Amino acid sequence: MDIDTAAPVIVRRRIIIDASPETVWGVHTGLAAWPAWNPDIDRVDAPDRLEVGSTFHWLTHGLEVTSTVYEILPGERIVWGGPAQGITGIHVWIFTPHENGTTEVTTEESWSGQPVDAQRAELQLALDNSLQSWLDNLKLASEAATTQPAAGTTP
Repeated sequence: MDIDTAAPVIVRRRIIIDASPETVWGVHTGLAAWPAWNPDIDRVDAPDRLEVGSTFHWLTHGLEVTSTVYEILPGERIVWGGPAQGITGIHVWIFTPHENGTTEVTTEESWSGQPVDAQRAELQLALDNSLQSWLDNLKLASEAATTQPAAGTTP
């Protein structure tokens, strides 16, 4: 599954993170911890197990979102989407390992629906800023997780 390429709002972003794909994947798919490292997310009600068909509810920028996992390839790709106040979003995340131990994270999201048609420019900017912030915070959290000493050791 991919984004809706006919949607009026589409954002594509990528970032290189100095952490292994396993670390980045773990931070990103640890839904319950999102508010701890992503200040744009206020709350997440996460399922016990993340799999195709799982739903999770979250609050971001005052917007209540219900997302359903459409596709999951552990460590490589996750796609979710769903409705939020008249906006239908589809969000794709891809995690690509590099030989130097870094991970490239590519994300793309589409928004469609009446609110998007009515405020296309404003919502394009909002989604662009939101995804850039998400990637920046994912990078900080993943790199911090990589540099933390193991329990019982001294730095």
